[in-house]
Amino acid sequence: MEEVCEGKDFCFPSQEEVILSYWHQIDAFKCQLNRTQNLPEFVFYDCPPFATGLPHYGHILNGTAKDIITRYKLMTGHHVTRRFGWDCHGLPVESEIDNKLGIERRQQILDMGIDKYNEECRSIVTRYVDEWEKIVTRTGRWIDFKQDYKTMDSKYMESVWWVSSELYKNNLIAKGFKVLHYSTGCKTHLSNFEADENYQVVTDPEVMVAFPIVGDPDNAAFVAWSTTPWTLPSNLALCVNANSVYVKVLNKYSGEIYVVAESRLSELPTEKPKSNSANRPSDVAFRVIADNFVKDDSGTGIVHCAPAFGEDDYRVCTKNQIINKDEKLIVAVDEDGCFTGEIADFSGRYVKDADKDIIEAVKAKGRLVKHGTITHAYPFCWRSDTPLIYRAVPSWFVQVEKLKDQLLENNKQTYWVPSYVKDKRFHNWLETVKDWAISRSRFWGTPIPVWISEDGEEEIVVDSVATLERLSGAKVSDLHRHNIDHITIPSARGPEFGVLRHINDVFDCWFESGSMPYAYIHYPFENKELFEKNFPGDFVAEGIDQTRGWFYTLMVLSTALFKKPKNLICTGIVLAENGKKMSKRKKNYPSPTQAINDYGADALRLYLVSSPVVRAGTLNFKKDGVFDVVKGVLLPWYNAYRFLVQNAKRLEHEGSVPFVPIAVTVLQKSSNVLDQWINSATRSLVHFVGEKMDAYLLYTVLSINHHIRLEFPFLVVPYLLKFIDNLTNIYVRFNRKRLKGHTGEEDCRMALSTLYNVLLTTCKVMAPFTPFFTEEEGKKGERIEESVTRMMRIIDLARNIRDRHNKPLKTPLREMVVVHPDEDFLDDIAGKLREYVLEELNVRSLVTCKDTLKYASVRAEPDFCVLGKRLGKSMGAVAKEVKAMSQEDILSFEKAGELVRKFKHPDGMTDKEMDGAGDGEDINAILIGDLFLLKWKSFRFTSSDVLVVLDLRQDESLLVAGIAREVVSRIQKSRKKAGLEPTDMVEVYFESLDEDKSVIQQVLNSQENYIRDAIGSPLLSSDSMPPHAVVVCEEVFRGIYNMSFKISLVRREALLFKDNAFVASYAAG
Repeated sequence: MEEVCEGKDFCFPSQEEVILSYWHQIDAFKCQLNRTQNLPEFVFYDCPPFATGLPHYGHILNGTAKDIITRYKLMTGHHVTRRFGWDCHGLPVESEIDNKLGIERRQQILDMGIDKYNEECRSIVTRYVDEWEKIVTRTGRWIDFKQDYKTMDSKYMESVWWVSSELYKNNLIAKGFKVLHYSTGCKTHLSNFEADENYQVVTDPEVMVAFPIVGDPDNAAFVAWSTTPWTLPSNLALCVNANSVYVKVLNKYSGEIYVVAESRLSELPTEKPKSNSANRPSDVAFRVIADNFVKDDSGTGIVHCAPAFGEDDYRVCTKNQIINKDEKLIVAVDEDGCFTGEIADFSGRYVKDADKDIIEAVKAKGRLVKHGTITHAYPFCWRSDTPLIYRAVPSWFVQVEKLKDQLLENNKQTYWVPSYVKDKRFHNWLETVKDWAISRSRFWGTPIPVWISEDGEEEIVVDSVATLERLSGAKVSDLHRHNIDHITIPSARGPEFGVLRHINDVFDCWFESGSMPYAYIHYPFENKELFEKNFPGDFVAEGIDQTRGWFYTLMVLSTALFKKPKNLICTGIVLAENGKKMSKRKKNYPSPTQAINDYGADALRLYLVSSPVVRAGTLNFKKDGVFDVVKGVLLPWYNAYRFLVQNAKRLEHEGSVPFVPIAVTVLQKSSNVLDQWINSATRSLVHFVGEKMDAYLLYTVLSINHHIRLEFPFLVVPYLLKFIDNLTNIYVRFNRKRLKGHTGEEDCRMALSTLYNVLLTTCKVMAPFTPFFTEEEGKKGERIEESVTRMMRIIDLARNIRDRHNKPLKTPLREMVVVHPDEDFLDDIAGKLREYVLEELNVRSLVTCKDTLKYASVRAEPDFCVLGKRLGKSMGAVAKEVKAMSQEDILSFEKAGELVRKFKHPDGMTDKEMDGAGDGEDINAILIGDLFLLKWKSFRFTSSDVLVVLDLRQDESLLVAGIAREVVSRIQKSRKKAGLEPTDMVEVYFESLDEDKSVIQQVLNSQENYIRDAIGSPLLSSDSMPPHAVVVCEEVFRGIYNMSFKISLVRREALLFKDNAFVASYAAG
C-alpha cells in the first residue's frame, strides 16, 4: 500500500495532472464510449462557442454542468456521444477581420473581393482551438475534439439549407420590408434579442419642432418632440394619441400658437423665438394620425414619424396608408449609417454626427421651438459597441408570430431548471414574440439558398447540394458565397425568361446554431435513424442570456419542424468579485488557468456548480471561494482516506494479514451502531444524489456550505458537506480506538472495511456514479440516523454547559442526564450510543429520563403587549387568571400545540453544581385557544429535541482521571510535533519535575491501563531510559493541574555507533 502524505502537503493540482496523464495513456474517454456503445443513447446538445477568443468562467461553468450530467448518465447505463462544436460564422469573425484590415465601409469589401474577404475570415476561425482544448480538458471535461463539428463545414451548412427549405414549404419563411435595429459598425441589422444585449446610458439631443397646420384659422403649429434629430429630414407624418387632450396655447412673446398635449404644457419654452416660417405638405403624407404608442409622460404628446427609421413609425404609417406595406421605401441612410444623396445638404455624413447641423438647419427655418439634451438608456451593438439605429431593410423572416400559441404550449411541456425561468422570463419573452429576421446582408456565413429570377416572379429555395447541382448543372464543393454566388439556375418558364440568380444575403448565425441538433450529424442526409429515434435531445445547458438566444432559436426551429420541446438547465452569469462584468481589458478577475493551477479543477468545478449561478443567479467570482472548497470539502475527504491507509498499513506493520476489505453484505450486518449509522447515511446519500441528478438539480447535490467564510452571498444547507463532515467528525473521530485496533483485530477490520466501503461509494457518487438502491433500502436506517443526529445534539448541548462553567473536555464529570419522552431514542442513547457519548464528553455515568417534568417546570405569563390592545380593561383579570394556571392546566394544552418548559434544579442544587441545556428555539408567544397569548423563555420538546443535565460537582476520582487525560494529550501533541506517523513505534518516558513526586506517581499508577490504551504502549519512568537512547522529541510541561513534568519520545531498536571506532578508522587512512 503506497504512502499518503499529510493533507497540508498534498497538492491537488499536481495530482490532477497525474490523473490527466493516466487518462491520456489509457485513452479513457474513448474506452468509455466503446464499452457503452450498445446501451441506450442519451443525447445532449452543446451550444457551439466562437474560437476567436479564449474560454472564460461562463464557458467553464456550463461545460462543467454538461460534463457532470453526461458522466452521470453514462455511468447509469447510457451511451453519450460528446462532440465539441465551433460557431464559425457571423459578426464576431467579420468584426475581427474588419479591424485587422481597417475596413470601415461595405464597398471596401466588394472592392477587395468577397472571396479574399471570406478566406481571411476562415483563416482566424480556429485561432484558439488548441487553447480551448487544453483548458477544457484540464477542467476534467470529457468531450471529443477530434470529431468536432464546425458551422462552416459544408455538411453542416447543407443541413441548415434543409431546415430553411422545410420552413419555406410550411409557409413559415417570407420576405418583407421591416424596420429593424441596425448596426452601422457592423453594417447589418440585428435580431430583436441581439438588440437587447448592450444598453448603455448616454446623453442625446432632444428637440421640439414646430409643424404648421395647413388651413388652420389661427395659423397654429403642432409641436413634435424627438431625440433623433437626424430622422427629421425623412419625416412623413405626425402622430398623436386619440385618448389624450390637446390644446392650443399662445406664446406671449412670439405670438405663435402651438398645439401640444395638455399634460405637457410645462415642457414648452418661455423664451422668445427668433424667427418663423412654414412648409407645405403633400397630398398623402404630412398629416396627423393617431396611435396609442404616443405617451403623455414625455415630450409634447406629439411625435414625428419617419417610417424608414422607426418601428412604430413604419407601422402607423402603413396602417394609415401614408406608405404601402412591403413596398420599397426610400431609405435615405446607407449601409454605413451615412445620408444618401436623397438628403443633399448632409449627403455622406454619418447620421449621429449630423444631429447638431440638422438642429441648426431647423432653427434657421424658424421651426425650432426648444432644444436640449436627455440622458437615457440606449441600445448599442453588442459587437462593435456603436449606437444602433432603426433602419428599414428588406429581410427574410421566420414568421414566429404564427407559432406563438404552439411555442407557449411547448414551453409548458419543457422541463426547466430553475422552473421560474420557464414560467416568467422565457414565457414573457414568448408572449411578445415577433417575426425573426434571419437574413444578414453580410458575407461570411451560410448563404440563404434562394435563387430569384430577374423579374422577381420565380423563386426557388434549394434544400441540398444535390438539388443545386441538378438544377444548375454546376459542381459544388463549398457553400460559401464566393463559391456559389456565380451559379445560376435556368428559368423553368423558358430561356426567354433568363436565369435565376442567388440573393446576396447569408443566414443570421443564430439560425445556424439553432439548427445544431440537425446539422451537427448532417441530418437528414446522414444519421436519419439515430436522429429520429432520439429527438428531441435529453438535455441542454447554457446561460440565462440564451433565453433570448440559443434556447429561443432551438425552441422556434424544433417547434416549427417537429413540434417538440426540450429539457434545459439555465445557468446565470459569473461576474468579477466586485460585481462588475468580467473584463480582460480591466483584468478584474483571475484567469481560469491560474485558479486551476493554484487549487485544482475539482475545487473550481465544485465552487461553480454549488453556487447560485446554477439556479440562473449571479456569482461574484472569488478565488478565495475556490480555496474554501479545498479546505472545507476536499481536504477533510482526503484526510479520511489518509486515516484509512495509515491504519491499514499499521495492521500490516504489526505482522497481521494484509488488509482486505470485508464484503459489503457482511458489513451491512455489523452490530456496531456507528457502522450501522454510516452505512445507512451512505445509502441515503446515494439515494439523494440519484434523485436530484435525475431531476438535473445540480445545485442541490453539490451545494457547498458557504458559511465556511461569511463573505459568500448564498447560504445553502449542503448535503455533501454534511455527509463528509459526519464521516470525518463523527464516524472517524468516535471510532479512533476501533480503527487503531485497540478493540481487537476483528473489530478493527470491520471498522476499516466500513470506512473503505463508505469512501469508495462516496467516490463513485461524486464521479458522478450512483449505485441503485430501492427506496425501501434507503429508508432502513432512518431511525438510527435520527438517533445519531440526536446524539450529536446531546454532545453539543453538553459542550455548551461545559463552556458556560469553564469546564474543558479534559475535565471528567460525574454524571449526565438525558431527558426525552421517546423511549426508543433513550434506549439507543443508553445502549448502542452510550460509550460514544461518555467518551466524547468525558463523563463517567449516563442516565436517561422519560419524565420531562422531573427537570423542567412550566409557567404561564400573559403577553401584555399583544393582549393589552385586544382586551383593554379586562387585561388585569385575564392576567390574574393566566398566572394562576396550574401545571396540569398548562399541560392540557400540550396536545393542541407546543409546550415550553424551563429547566428546574433538583432540590438543594445550584446551577454551579448541576446545569441543563435544551434543544429548540426560544419562542415569544403561543396561542392558547382563542384568547390567551403566553410568553415563554426556555426550551420545548418536539420529536427531535432533548434536554441535557450535567452534574458539575468534582471529586478525587474525577481529578485523577483529568490529570491522566492531560498527560495523554501532551504525549500525542509531542508525537505530532516530532512528525511521527501512527505506525512509527516509540517508547514514552515520563519524569516528574515536582518536589513531591508521589502525587503524580499515584495518578499514573491508578490510570495505567487508560494511558497504555490511549498511547499504544506503557508509560515508562525516565530512570529506566538507556544512556544512549535516541530521543526524537523531548518537552517540558508546567502548570498542568499545578504539576510539572517532562515527556521524552525515544526511537525503538535504534542502532548505536561507537564514535572511537569511526575516528580510528578514518585516522588509519
